[in-house]
This record gives sequence, structure tokens and C-alpha cells, in this order.
Amino acid sequence: MAIKVNLDLEMVKRKVSLTELSEKVGITMANLSILKSNKAKAIRFTTLNDICEVLGCQPGDILEYVPGESPNSLNE
Repeated sequence: MAIKVNLDLEMVKRKVSLTELSEKVGITMANLSILKSNKAKAIRFTTLNDICEVLGCQPGDILEYVPGESPNSLNE
């Protein structure tokens, strides 16, 4: 089982750059990049809330459960 982060897709849909999201959410671009590349081990609910607020989306638009996948296989 694994959780896949689809942040990059939501950013493209809404035409929001990494820099813009970083500034509006108050998180470093490095941490957003880690999240975007599926290398994050966790995310705070407050951060997820802020991302959803800025992008106008739901947590389920960003996070996806992929049954049968190992967490490491999503990083490839």
C-alpha cells in the first residue's frame, strides 16, 4: 500500500507555480519539492489545509491511495 501525492497535477490544472504556492502557503520550495516528488514521509494537516485553500481543491485531489504498491515504487 502507498499514498501517491498528485500535487504537481493539481498545480498544473490551476496554473500555479512552485514559487507562487510556496509563498502563499508559507512553506519552503524545497519542502514542496519533496512533497511533489513523493519523497515526503508525512504532511501536517495545517499544511494540507493551506495547500487545498490556495489551490481550491480537496485533500483527495492531492493524496491518492494506491493499493498493492510499495511506498518506494512510487518514487521511481
